[in-house]
Amino acid sequence: MLKISNNVELADWEIDLSAIRAMGSGGQNVNKVSSAIHLRFDIKRSTLPDVYKQKLLTLSDSRITKDGVIIIKAQTYRTQEQNREDALNRLRELILSAMVVVKKRRATKPTKGSQRRRVESKKRKGATKSLRRKVDF
Repeated sequence: MLKISNNVELADWEIDLSAIRAMGSGGQNVNKVSSAIHLRFDIKRSTLPDVYKQKLLTLSDSRITKDGVIIIKAQTYRTQEQNREDALNRLRELILSAMVVVKKRRATKPTKGSQRRRVESKKRKGATKSLRRKVDF
């Protein structure tokens, strides 16, 4: 059971976890132990509320396939249990990030005082640089 929020939970049957061999360096251990976790989560078949499903399907993330399946590969840690926890945490964070509402940006103008201060500092810097020039007699 993966708890997403106070009222949203995912059952174990919705998340497909399989152990695979991790890639990369690790000596002899990496060649004989399946410590990496491959997580698959079908958004359309899940029991998530429709709002969550729509937001996840419209999300442009490379971990979400065209069919609406989230695929996460966790191989950071040496043990399978740690990688399983990492994959589940990353799934939870992905689902929660889809529900964050981005605040609309309102266009604003700089104040007259800030414009004046900007021009004054530019004039001061220009005057300082003009004093560094070669003196012409």
